[in-house]
Amino acid sequence: MKPRDISNARNPDLRASQAALRRAAALARKTAMDSGTDLVVVREGRTVRISADTLRSQAKADRDLAR
Repeated sequence: MKPRDISNARNPDLRASQAALRRAAALARKTAMDSGTDLVVVREGRTVRISADTLRSQAKADRDLAR
């Protein structure tokens, strides 16, 4: 079964959910960096802790690439 592209959903809330999840993830990363706590995520089915220092390094690298 082939998954459908959510951006083509009839329901406007469903179409907007992907952007909302991206905003929530960005806010979670910012909160972890500001508070100095680890961010816990699931990658490829495994629970992974990402330190605030790693998040800061990734954010700096992203900013440098955007220049």
